[in-house]
Formats: sequence, C-alpha cells, structure tokens
Amino acid sequence: MTMTSDEKIKILVVDDRPENLMAIEGVLERPELSIITATSGNEALGLVLEHPFALILLDVQMPGMDGFEVAELMRGSEKSRHIPIIFLTAISKDDTHVFTGYEKGAVDYLFKPLDPLILRSKVNVFVELFQQRKKLRQSNLELSRAVAELEAVNRQIREQQKSVVEEERLKVLLQMAGATAHELNQPLMILMGNVQLMEMDGNIPAHLAGRVSKITEAANRISDTVKKIQTLRHDQPKTYAGGKTILNLDQHVSILAIEDKDDDFAKVRQILRNHGQIALTRVKSIREALASLDKDSFDLIFLDYLLPDGTGLDFLEAIHSKGLETPVVVITGQGDELIASRIIQAGAYDYLPKAKVSGKALLRIIPNALEKAGLKREMRMAQEKLAEMSVRDELTGMFNRRYFREALEREISGAQRYGHGLALCMIDLDHFKRVNDTHGHLCGDRVLREFGRLLNDSIRKYDVGCRYGGEEFAVILPDTPLEKASALCERFRERVEEHPFTYEKLTLQITASVGVAARPADGIITGRQLVDLADKALYQAKSQGRNQVVAI
Repeated sequence: MTMTSDEKIKILVVDDRPENLMAIEGVLERPELSIITATSGNEALGLVLEHPFALILLDVQMPGMDGFEVAELMRGSEKSRHIPIIFLTAISKDDTHVFTGYEKGAVDYLFKPLDPLILRSKVNVFVELFQQRKKLRQSNLELSRAVAELEAVNRQIREQQKSVVEEERLKVLLQMAGATAHELNQPLMILMGNVQLMEMDGNIPAHLAGRVSKITEAANRISDTVKKIQTLRHDQPKTYAGGKTILNLDQHVSILAIEDKDDDFAKVRQILRNHGQIALTRVKSIREALASLDKDSFDLIFLDYLLPDGTGLDFLEAIHSKGLETPVVVITGQGDELIASRIIQAGAYDYLPKAKVSGKALLRIIPNALEKAGLKREMRMAQEKLAEMSVRDELTGMFNRRYFREALEREISGAQRYGHGLALCMIDLDHFKRVNDTHGHLCGDRVLREFGRLLNDSIRKYDVGCRYGGEEFAVILPDTPLEKASALCERFRERVEEHPFTYEKLTLQITASVGVAARPADGIITGRQLVDLADKALYQAKSQGRNQVVAI
C-alpha cells in the first residue's frame, strides 16, 4: 500500500548547495520518509511553520543567515522549539565551535564529508523517536477522552444520586406526615401562583428579588420531585476498563560506569560530583557489570568500548539476551565513526568520545538517553496493554474468540507434530435468556462474570479457557484424552449446579450443558472440524434435557 505525503515522516534538510541536498536525499531515500529541502535559512523558517518535521539537518555555513542563527530563531518559536536539529558542518571540530551549536539548540553534530552509514544511523534514531512520540500522543489522547467520558458519567451519577436522595427524603417526610402527593401539590401550586403574581406586579423591592428567585427555584424542584414520587428508578452506571495513571517522576538517577581506567573514571566522577541527584557506581569489566545488574537496578549505563573481558558490542549482546532495557551510552577513547555506527545499531542510545567528555556533553546525554528510554518503555507497556485488550473479553476477563482460534490452531499443530491428545469443550449456560429477560442485563452480566471465574478456577494452568460468545464458553485441553476431558467437564458441571449465583437479594440456580470432542489419536483434524464436533456434542446435551455432558 502506497503511503500518502501526509502519512510519511518528514525530514527537513537545509543546505545552500544543491549538490549536497541531492546527495543527502539519495542517502536517506526510503518509502516512509519525505525529504523536504531548503537552500536558505529564511526558506527553512517558513517550512517549519507548514510541516511537522521529525528532524532538521541544518548546514552551519550558509550565506545571509547561518545555521546558528536559524537554530536560535527556531528555538524561539513554540511551533518549532521541540524539533531536534543536527548540525552539518565542514568548518571546525574544535570544542568551542561544537559547544556554540549545542547552546543554540543542536542535539548532535555531523561533520562533512558525511559518512552515509553514520547519517542513516543517527537519522533512524530520531525517526524512531518521532514515531514513538506520535503513538504516545495518540494513546494519551484516547486515554484523555476515556477519562473525560468517565468524569462526565460520574458527574451524571452524582446528580442522579443527589436527586434520588432528595426524593427518598421527601417520601419519608410524606409518610411521617400522612400526606399524599396530591395534598402536597395543592398548597405548592398556591405558593407558586402567588410568587408569579408578585413577579408580574413588578413592585418587588430589590433586596427581596433574590429571595423570591430562590423560592421559585425551590418550588420548581419540589414540584418536579412530587411528580416522581412512587416512581421506580433503575440507574445503570457504565463500566469502564482501566483507569487514570499518575506518573511519579523520580529526580534521582543511578548510573553504572563500566570503566577499567582509573583516570578516565575519575574525570567523569569529577564532572558529576556536584550533582547530588546522580549516584555513580563503578565496575571494571563486563563480568562485574552483569553481576551488578543481577543484584541492583540502574537508570543508565556508561560503557567503555574496550574492556579486559570483551568489547562494548559483547556487553550489549549480553544484556539484550538477559532482557534488560537499561539505556547504554558508550563513552570511549577507542574506535571511529564506523564503530560508533555499529554501537548505535547494536542498541546503544548514544556515543561520546572521551576527548569530548565535558559537563555540558554529559548533562546533555544523560537526560536525552533517559527520555528515549522512558518513551521506549511507555510504548512497550502501551503495546502490551493493547495486545492484552485485543485477546481478552472485557466482561469476564477470559480470552476472547479471536485468541481461541489462534490457540486452537497452535495446539492442533503441536498435537499432530508430537502425537499428543487434544480435547475441546464447548459449554453453554442453560436458559440464560430467561435470566436477562426476567432480571435484566446487569444481573445477566453478573452471572457471566461469576461463571467465568468458576471456569477459570476449575481448569488447569495450561488449559485455555475462553468466552466464545454470548453465554457460550470454550476450553482447550492440551494432552488430554476424551475420557479425562469428559470427567473434568462433569466435575465442573456439578460445581456450577451446586453454586449459588447471587445478584442483589436474588439467588439464582444456573446449570450448564457441555459438549466434548477430541482429536483422533491417529488422524489429522482442523480447528474448524474439532469445533464442529464439540458443537454437535453440545447440541446433543441440550436436546437431551440440558445440564449434562456429552462426549463424542
């Protein structure tokens, strides 16, 4: 499917030389990227007002307005101040020149002639960050909508509850006084009529006008309440999944420094010594680092590339195999741009040569790496939550029909490969429609939730219980012959029959019919065929009088 220009991720490249623009476009050309070019600072400033750029590659040396001036103006605009800028320069690599760029708002530097591999690697980091921010904004928007809807419903419920309390209080007063609604309404109408005559007369003193207005408002409320006396109310508050999350921001940062050279570690420690919120722990080898990570958790890792027992790539591979997500920044005196590219591709969050280690550089890298790690962690959690929601039934919390289909095919494939048994149970609540018709859907929902809980408690940990649809449930029983599956279902049927299902002051007796089928020991069967067999058995159980188990 071809992406439209609005769907593509936009990158702005600013350079006064057309041949440089063409070269960069060629290096970055990808279907999901839209490379927009400008040949001057003024043109670039106009474009950032029109497009949501993920990244700006900005040449420093340009006629008229140089890159530093352009960056400073962009940082002064609310619309463009958060767009990351990477300076492209062939002027100077000295610290003074580089620090000037960082002070103007740059997040990184690339020196000409550009290495295509390095350029693509660094651009990929910011493209991924932009995508994560976009997804996170969408998730936050959806969450805000849900919270707003929940708050609106809560306000409505509070207003309804307030009205109910007022009505019940009035009912009690009427009962105590022996009055009827008609007897209360007659003097009320006389009161309201006299108030209206006073308002029509127009001679109400100013200091009494407010009181008359309050009397009218109260009388109208009483009139409305009288009309509702003896009226039965059914409030059905809406149930929402999830809730509001409050993020606690911890101001302290714990850093693990993996550095075997005393002088280099002393330099980093000296730079950070006045920052009390930063706790620095040192180890000298990969082995010691992995041992520390097994015992303690860290917010960030400073990693030297060459260590006594391996390289930075070895360490990154080791922590990835352990499933650790701690962000890593490589600070090393060894290597070149090629090593830097390999390090970034292997999962490091940033790369800093030891010759350029300074207070400004470290205090820029630390928050940048932590922010990237936080966004990555939030995106993973959001994706896991969405994945969980996509396979769970909202009412019962059991797996849904979508998950059931995938799990059944997976279990059938495994059973046929290894020659194991496999059984499927289809379960249906008897006469469930009567529950909804007689006692309402809230009662029916309560019964389904309780039934799902009983089913989950009755099956084994490796069995797969699902809500198949409506009042029908399904259980996949791996490595289980037909006779054993039938016995398990019979015990569950008896448990349901003996269980009191309660709703408010009601106690309901619920029964279930069960159909059981199993994969033939020496045959091949599809998921659809196994479901059809279990459905056939369930139909027999219901046609033979319900509340029984039939196995075929």
